Amino acid sequence: MLRDTHFIVAATLVFALGCTPSARPAAPEPAATADPASASAAAQLQARPDTTLIPRSVLLGNPEREAPALSPDGQKLLFLAPVQGVLNVWVGPVDRLAEARPITQDARRGIRLAFWSASDERVLYMQDRDGDENWRLYAVDPATAEAIDLTVLPNVRSLPVNISDDRPHELVVAMNDRDPAWYDLYNVDIRTAKRRLLVKNDQQLNRFLVDDDLKPRFADRSTAAGGLDLLALKGKRWQPVFAVELADEQTTHALGINVAGTTLYLTDSRGRETAALVARDLKTGKERVLAEHPKAGFAAVIEDRTTHRPLAAAFTHLRQEWQALDPAVEPDLAALRGAADGEFTVISQSRDSQRWVVEYQVDDGPSRYYLYDRADRRAKLLFVADAELAAEKLAKMRSVVIAARDGLELVSYYTLPVGSDADGDGLPDAPLPTVLLVHGGPWHRDTWGFSVEHQWLANRGYAVLSVNFRGSTGFTKSFLNAGDHEMGRKMHEDLLDAVGWAVDRRITDPARVAIMGASYGGYAALVGLTVTPETFACGVDIVGPSNLETLLQSFPPYWGATRLRFLTRWGDPNTEEGRALLRERSPLHRVAAIQRPLLIGQGVNDVRVKQQESDQIVAAMQDKRLPVTYVLYPDEGHGFARPENRISFLAITEAFLARCLGGPYQPIGADFQGASLVVKTGAEHVPGLPEALKAAGKP
Repeated sequence: MLRDTHFIVAATLVFALGCTPSARPAAPEPAATADPASASAAAQLQARPDTTLIPRSVLLGNPEREAPALSPDGQKLLFLAPVQGVLNVWVGPVDRLAEARPITQDARRGIRLAFWSASDERVLYMQDRDGDENWRLYAVDPATAEAIDLTVLPNVRSLPVNISDDRPHELVVAMNDRDPAWYDLYNVDIRTAKRRLLVKNDQQLNRFLVDDDLKPRFADRSTAAGGLDLLALKGKRWQPVFAVELADEQTTHALGINVAGTTLYLTDSRGRETAALVARDLKTGKERVLAEHPKAGFAAVIEDRTTHRPLAAAFTHLRQEWQALDPAVEPDLAALRGAADGEFTVISQSRDSQRWVVEYQVDDGPSRYYLYDRADRRAKLLFVADAELAAEKLAKMRSVVIAARDGLELVSYYTLPVGSDADGDGLPDAPLPTVLLVHGGPWHRDTWGFSVEHQWLANRGYAVLSVNFRGSTGFTKSFLNAGDHEMGRKMHEDLLDAVGWAVDRRITDPARVAIMGASYGGYAALVGLTVTPETFACGVDIVGPSNLETLLQSFPPYWGATRLRFLTRWGDPNTEEGRALLRERSPLHRVAAIQRPLLIGQGVNDVRVKQQESDQIVAAMQDKRLPVTYVLYPDEGHGFARPENRISFLAITEAFLARCLGGPYQPIGADFQGASLVVKTGAEHVPGLPEALKAAGKP
């Protein structure tokens, strides 16, 4: 089926670390004696504390409520909301949300993914421990708040695959308890936690597709060449359906099966430039394109929950576009377009498909959630994710296509500080200090809409620019494949071309540009400071890899399929040619070139980009007496999930950016309260950091 739960496994398995023909950049000359602070001395003189800014607690703290899901009977709503500052699951009558009560009592990390079982009797949620990504799955009775662990196994990842209205008390779960590298499939009773093996995965299968009878039907298997084979289970044997080459492996995979079991729905880019939504007749093998877009791949669907037939499909190039696949849904799309501002997504449905929960995203405020009744085509506001933040004057985001030096189109988004563009033409009254905010993945993309990072930085006086560099997903497969073996080269040149565009239009002051990102974005920040050491005034690296060889060698065992993608698209450390490429593109080996300030944030429990990636570049900089500020979080993984930790790191980042770019910053104050941070080195390079650490009793 196409409903939300099918995508949980794929979303959890995604690896987010999230230009004329280019001349190869010359190796930079060593600059070990350069003073990173002096490069932006003029900007430092302008850094100033400002208590009138929107508080970080408002911008970056927990939402008031988010992630609503409608119960199958359409009468109850679950959502996430804080209990004593920690996100928990709440449930209440959909028409009387004031009566909602928490049904979980997590007191530490918070819950970020919850959904209904196919019955109305249980709520299911996932949680790991301190960011280790060993997900466990729990079932809680919303009437009694009694919960059971459905996957009571240490150091095992448990990922929900499918639920079914036909078998409402069961759930199919993928678990790597037998073999850490590969997932077996189990049927689990959500009332008793009793499990039954469905598939012993001794054939290195990756994603599974399960039908409404909760029987495995399809799976894919990665190939050594970087592609994949789609397989169908016939009796007890997996048999090939079709092969997918490397060029299409990111954009072709099975999505779901109709309730009759006769049609397979796919996103498919074979023989075309973009990923279309396709229906495949399982008896004849004939395929029919349901929807496609010339510049963007399939992004979202509205399905009939009863039949699992797609009713509408969404594509996003610059902005979201919906296509009706059934004339009967066109009045619904028209009603939803008129119900509220922004771009909408149907995120939950009742069992009879008559009630929908719809999320609306705008660029200058948090999400709004509506209950839409198809009978009268009326939408009623359920809640705003964060009313306190919605009351603030926030900035607009603009979308633009920037030409790379070789003609590729770079779909990009930028935000200007409120009040900086008096005539509203999208250009500030004077060039601004700018933060280039790079997405992770790299197989991911930026989109239009509300970005807390854009709002936070714009409120601090910066223009913010996000670029979908080559290799980003969601566009043509040629654009995605143009990123192969171009990390730190043409992918970086795309970022430089976007900055050049902003400078040419007097959006950006070329002397005051910072580069910042997480995961692959953190790697991009390190590349920015080592490959083009004079372009950026400073860099912020959050959980970014510094050495691509050690990165690929340290992947967790359950990333067998993901690792094959990296070996083919980045370089194979098992070959001489691959090792040379990975070494050349690793910032660790260019540390001597660094001339500008660097801030690094890392989680101790990160399984994707391990702590060694930050440790080794910090050690290399210290060996060359280059100043660096390094902040470590013992209870975090790939990114900072606890709001106390997130706010503490961005408080440090804010002061760091103010020093190198100039501009206002909110003093750190009490923003270390409840955070686990340890500043390993370089506190003296951030205004107010030594004093804040002392006041908080931190080492």
